[in-house]
Amino acid sequence: MATKKLHYFDVNGLGEAIRYILHYAGEKFEDIRYDRKSWPIKNVKDSLPFGLLPLYEEGNRSLHQSLAIARYVARKANLVPTDPWEEAVLDAVVYSVYDIWGHLIPYIKETDPVKKQEIKKKMMDETIDYFFSRFEKELKKNGGYFGGKLTWADFILVTFVEAVNLFFDTEIERNYPAVKALVQKIQSLPRVKDYIATRKPYTV
Repeated sequence: MATKKLHYFDVNGLGEAIRYILHYAGEKFEDIRYDRKSWPIKNVKDSLPFGLLPLYEEGNRSLHQSLAIARYVARKANLVPTDPWEEAVLDAVVYSVYDIWGHLIPYIKETDPVKKQEIKKKMMDETIDYFFSRFEKELKKNGGYFGGKLTWADFILVTFVEAVNLFFDTEIERNYPAVKALVQKIQSLPRVKDYIATRKPYTV
């Protein structure tokens, strides 16, 4: 069996959905973590295809880009539909979640405390509710999951919620019952639950 390795920062961020899916599937892998505050680590960054994390290795092959990795490991775990239309519908959900990531990244990179708070306020007041009210509607319509049953899109949303909660010190799901229920369901999956119980608390 090929040795599997996931390289990412010691934070949830874009890598946690991949970790969750790998644990959910019972895959054995080396969870290699880098200190975000020490980045860039030159020898590591220079070894990456485009200088960015995460990177997934399987034997002598490697894959970059978080969504490409997440979809690949999810497909192996039967979390991606075989029907092309159903797959595309879930892709649209995932890309919508990543649209919100585009609003969070400037907050993470901003060093001025005043500007950070301005970005946070705008995101919480406008962006989050715009997207999450729609996610809420889709989850309710489909029995609590985006695809009518557990899929990779559910992992992507839940780990985004966790990342926002970490960086903003909040609980964005509290105003969205279906989203909150999905977070609880994902976090309660047996091997995911075991992983959460043993990981060290994340800090920013």
